[in-house]
Amino acid sequence: MPNHPQTIQIFLPDGDPQGIRVAEITTRIVRVIEVPRNLIQHFLNMPESGQVGVYFLFGEDETSGREAAYIGQTGLLRQRLQQHNVQKDFWNRAVIAVSLTQSLTTTHATYLEWCSIRQATQANRYLLQNATAGAQPYTPAPMEADCREIHQTIRILLATLSYPLFEPVSQSGEGRADVRTYYCRGPDTDGRAEYTSEGMVVKRGSTGRRETVPSYPDRAKGVREELIAQGIVTIQGNHLRFESDHVFKSPSAASVFLLGRPSNGWTEWVDAQGRSLDAMERQSLDASLAS
Repeated sequence: MPNHPQTIQIFLPDGDPQGIRVAEITTRIVRVIEVPRNLIQHFLNMPESGQVGVYFLFGEDETSGREAAYIGQTGLLRQRLQQHNVQKDFWNRAVIAVSLTQSLTTTHATYLEWCSIRQATQANRYLLQNATAGAQPYTPAPMEADCREIHQTIRILLATLSYPLFEPVSQSGEGRADVRTYYCRGPDTDGRAEYTSEGMVVKRGSTGRRETVPSYPDRAKGVREELIAQGIVTIQGNHLRFESDHVFKSPSAASVFLLGRPSNGWTEWVDAQGRSLDAMERQSLDASLAS
């Protein structure tokens, strides 16, 4: 679904930006409530806790260190979240989606849970703690259309609250034809990436040099160890291979990782015509502003 301008309202019930946050798109009937785990009792005292809803638990997988999420639905949020507070250790924040008109039914919630697990699995941003997505539940066509609109609202609100659970890391994965591919090549290195609003997305199948020079930054060594531990990168002989798309916050962080040495990513990354990332993304912007 293409993006379009929208107005989102975020309310802080306690005035604390790190506390409970309530987000809405002003023209929709869905509200999401972000709750830190240490404030879960506050939510359980709110009237929304007695509703049907879909919820998302966010935290870190203890084994791999990857960002993790659990997706669920329930006819009574208060009861289910109390259970998860006792039984699930990994999460530190919950985001709950409810209807402003209290029109969500368990049929809506079951479909939304299935759709959410399916799309989160495809995006592969978080390590899902759900055992299975199950089969697509039977939902009458008019209700399914409503659910898809509701899910799109939840998707936007989650991303706005910094939980891009359903957002593909790679823009080309969304079928966009305007995405430019950049290449970083060197000894034992053959990297492909996209430059996005999040940073440099190194594509699955890219390879980097396993060996590093003595001046290789300690921070970059830590990133290598972390990505290998998480299974995002595997060791194959003299190479490191990306098993999934991964975003680096800067072009240089990506090129340093791949080349095994200090480097300037703005010049190391080039397009198919050999034009540097700097020339295409920074100098071209300067030229357009000057004209």
